[in-house]
Amino acid sequence: MTKIFGTDGVRGVVGKYPITPDFALSFGYAVGKILGKYGKETSVIIGKDTRLSGYLFESSLSAGFNYAGVNVYMAGPIPTPAIAYLTHTLHLSAGVVISASHNSFNDNGIKIFSNKGTKLADEIELAIENELDNEMIMAENIGKVRRIEDASGRYIEFCKNTFPKELTLNGFKIVLDCANGATYKVAPSVFRELGAQVIRYACQPDGKNINFECGSTHPNGLIATVLQEQADYGIAFDGDGDRVVFVDSSGTVYNGDKLIYAILKNQLQQNIAPSGIVGTVMTNMAMEKALQQLNIKLCRAKVGDRHVLDVLNKNKWSLGGEASGHILCLDKHSTGDGIISSLQVMAAIIQLNKNLKDIIDWEDYPQTMINVKLNSKHMHWRELTQDIIVKAEAELGDKGRIIVRPSGTEPLVRVMVEAQNKKDAELWANKIAQTLVS
Repeated sequence: MTKIFGTDGVRGVVGKYPITPDFALSFGYAVGKILGKYGKETSVIIGKDTRLSGYLFESSLSAGFNYAGVNVYMAGPIPTPAIAYLTHTLHLSAGVVISASHNSFNDNGIKIFSNKGTKLADEIELAIENELDNEMIMAENIGKVRRIEDASGRYIEFCKNTFPKELTLNGFKIVLDCANGATYKVAPSVFRELGAQVIRYACQPDGKNINFECGSTHPNGLIATVLQEQADYGIAFDGDGDRVVFVDSSGTVYNGDKLIYAILKNQLQQNIAPSGIVGTVMTNMAMEKALQQLNIKLCRAKVGDRHVLDVLNKNKWSLGGEASGHILCLDKHSTGDGIISSLQVMAAIIQLNKNLKDIIDWEDYPQTMINVKLNSKHMHWRELTQDIIVKAEAELGDKGRIIVRPSGTEPLVRVMVEAQNKKDAELWANKIAQTLVS
């Protein structure tokens, strides 16, 4: 058995195992066989982002499911969190998304939601991996494929209903950067129908331009458009719609940490705030200190929204996420949702009657991040970096943090140093990274 699930489903380069049509066929069959053990009538929904290769894997997955006796509903291009919602509301066995999130079009991936709209449990992923080793045997009753014509409309209404009914976006001029991805139709509709004047940016997917110099990981084009259009805010999603970042009228970018803080400040005013929130090991120290001033506890999870979700559930809290823009508002949705999170930020701006720059009353400690490509030597990266990390931590004391970890989605070791002084962050990050490249 080969482990194929990463921190966020299966992901890789198109045409290289496991991101091949023949694997997708086997994978769909394996998932279908495991799901079949939990119910008599098994049905799944498949959605995708705008990558050209999505057509290949959509067909292969559905064939695998059908061969295992599973009925398939096709949703077409639609945000990842929409599949989580539709899976639950349509009472389906699982939801499948074909996407590589913020990666370039050369990559693709497959992620699965449970019938409750949450990530699959580890034991189910393990069972699927085990099933991949078994021979494919055609079901007695093969499945059928249907298309859901109103999938986007259902999701648009769901998103709108998470915005306070007494509020409106009338008077706001907002640039929406949809990364030429899955939100390109849905997000503008949501914001327009709530009253905003919407200017579309990166909303013309051609199968290859998803995330290309646009979206939440590349906000420079959005910044320029906000300034040019004299808009109030710019909002950028990633290719599959589960991340979000904001840009204000001055061109300042607000990452996930700061957006979570804005949502929390509004929840405090509305007397609905949890006693704590969940960040990750990458959450900025400045945010942690600001939360302490509000008597709000911060719990740090491992990087990855599934880990954030686990800690939220353990503490019975509702708000958490990552600086990258993955934000979980569990009082609104079962998974991270860029559109819904952005609506909660807009609600905070309106209800607190403040601009984002005034809501966020702290500034990040400088962080230096260096990605080092993995090779055979780096399999021992812990031993290689141990001595220099001890020395750096002694020098920084309580005025900085050091995180060295392998990427969950790419062959990289990530070195992050955070310090009150930018020079210290750069100095120690470079010294630690150098131990891996020398």
